[in-house]
Amino acid sequence: MFQFFTRKIYLRDYLEGFVDIHCHILPGIDDGAADTDESIALLKRFAALGVRNFIATPHIMIDFYPNNEQSIVGAYHELEAKNLRAEIPGIIINLSAEYMIDSHFEELLEAEKLVPLKYRYVLVELSYLQPPINLNEVIGKMRDKGYYVVLAHPERYAFYHQKKYNYSALKQMGCFFQMNILSLTDHYGRNVQKTAHWLLEEGMMDFIGSDTHKLYHLDRIESMKLDKKIAPIVEQLIVNTNNSFSGFRL
Repeated sequence: MFQFFTRKIYLRDYLEGFVDIHCHILPGIDDGAADTDESIALLKRFAALGVRNFIATPHIMIDFYPNNEQSIVGAYHELEAKNLRAEIPGIIINLSAEYMIDSHFEELLEAEKLVPLKYRYVLVELSYLQPPINLNEVIGKMRDKGYYVVLAHPERYAFYHQKKYNYSALKQMGCFFQMNILSLTDHYGRNVQKTAHWLLEEGMMDFIGSDTHKLYHLDRIESMKLDKKIAPIVEQLIVNTNNSFSGFRL
């Protein structure tokens, strides 16, 4: 009797040269790396996976992480002072932010003081409790000012899980969707995983990022297996992300 084995598909096999457009690797300014030692530990683990190109996206959330361009650049220089490129040859870190859509964000938008991922692509997130009541208006203002809206981890907003038509509405308004790598697992819960798979299969996802905050996130990423049905979609999503955001640095 013959026994057939299906080769396991590991996410890490697709990560060589990956551009991580959503990560919390800068030291001491949000709930990501607590200090430069933790930043370097994270970056070394990434490098072991073949990832050396990053867009750092610390939270800008006025009630919790009131960052600005100065605090973000300051954290970057603090990391640079640790002889970073000697520690991790070939590393590239560009700077942006993950903006909570709140009243402060609207002030920054009005003053055009946003720090995009690249060109005019801006990474935004929503409260996990409920979307802003003026979300459509804010998206419209961003588009009017020439920004491209990149919605962070749409699969994680539970208020959309039973009202999936909202995802189509956001796409019709011109939003790009960025999926978290760990949403492919049950890391954030089964409903998030199920929604992530649905959004992938519906062709709604545009980009992918790790949203890494701590070393335990990389523990899971290192061992992640992909369902053979979605593996080609994830691979293409990585290619799309790399093509869209590689090729520039500070």
